[in-house]
Amino acid sequence: MKTSRSLLLVLVLSGTIHPAIAADDKAWLEGGTLLFHDAFEREEDGNLAKAIGNGWNSATADRVSAIRQVDLDEGIMKIASATKEAGHAAHIHHEAGFTDGGVVVRFRFPGENKGESLQLGFVDRELQGVHAGHLCYAILAPDKVTLIDHKTGIMSLENRKRRDDVLAAKEKMPKELEKLLATKQISERWKADEEWHELVLVTQGNEMRLSLDGKPLAKHRSEGYAHPMKRWFSFLVSSTVWVDEVRVWKVN
Repeated sequence: MKTSRSLLLVLVLSGTIHPAIAADDKAWLEGGTLLFHDAFEREEDGNLAKAIGNGWNSATADRVSAIRQVDLDEGIMKIASATKEAGHAAHIHHEAGFTDGGVVVRFRFPGENKGESLQLGFVDRELQGVHAGHLCYAILAPDKVTLIDHKTGIMSLENRKRRDDVLAAKEKMPKELEKLLATKQISERWKADEEWHELVLVTQGNEMRLSLDGKPLAKHRSEGYAHPMKRWFSFLVSSTVWVDEVRVWKVN
């Protein structure tokens, strides 16, 4: 007997089954609560931190106030990071606020720079003991997709200090630290192009999953993904990326 899509979604939301066997994570998200939506149908107001509008903020815009890093053009947020001038990749974020949930993002690499990449994920700036509150991210590089738990990995201040001390002393990384950090991420092959894609990134319990154009691409389990409050959704862009639409969903 086949299970209908609607019944499957009910079973997922009730906790009877894990969403990994549901039709897709987008359906799982849409059974939750929509926290935020933006289609960028407006003009930005200058170059400063709040210039994008609709609740977006940039942690890097005021570093280089004379350089426009975001241009809202015909319903597209065109990000062009002034990474060299700002000393940091463009960091753009919006309030989220969920334990389990995620985002649906329509994006493309415009082909304006070589090696374009996109990092997106979740932050809790109120969290102590973790650098800048970085929790977990998906990183889309030209040849692979990586899911990474920063909270219990390299952004843990304890782990970060140990690594930095080793680098400063020009010593070899302790094997147990190297092994620990290796468990905090997973990479899957993927070849970037210049087409529009719909990306779905979710966290549920201690698992993060990424789908692209309706197809599961990567999943990883690590305790940092279960952090109880993903306060911000953020983009980190080192060169150029275009974003057409963003939806943030809360399932728990």
